[in-house]
Amino acid sequence: MVQLSKDKLVTAYTQGIEEFLKLLTDTYLDFVDNDLSAENMDKLTGYQHALLAYRYFREEVNQGGFVQLIQNGYGGYIFNNPTAKALKLFGASETAKIIYKAAEIYRARREELERETTEEEFMAMYVDFEEFDDLEEKYFLIEEEETSRIVQFVKEHIEDFVDSII
Repeated sequence: MVQLSKDKLVTAYTQGIEEFLKLLTDTYLDFVDNDLSAENMDKLTGYQHALLAYRYFREEVNQGGFVQLIQNGYGGYIFNNPTAKALKLFGASETAKIIYKAAEIYRARREELERETTEEEFMAMYVDFEEFDDLEEKYFLIEEEETSRIVQFVKEHIEDFVDSII
């Protein structure tokens, strides 16, 4: 059961959307002993998985784009689950569209995108997969507003994201 104190939630929310998302998703990761696996996936709800997927999506795309996101092992978690559908429900419809388009590229070239690479090969992937560039740029332009929408949705539906508030 994912539990959080009301005080922690309020404090994190007043500190900003970054802290609020971090508190929730860190709590989810703690709940699965920082090792999300097939064996413990069912410990989290669909809403919790969607929020955790958004954290990974946001961090990875902001740091190194879709290539980094996929090379770091998050492609399947984000693209093979209803992440985009959930984000649309959360109010982030433009982010959902970006994920749908990125998923098409991922599915068409998954083997190549997920292969083990050297540092040099990894860097070369940014040239090989330029089709992600426009999607990343679109995301950068909307990221702040879309993240705010997600956080607002979470706040209004907190019982779907936290099992128990103490």
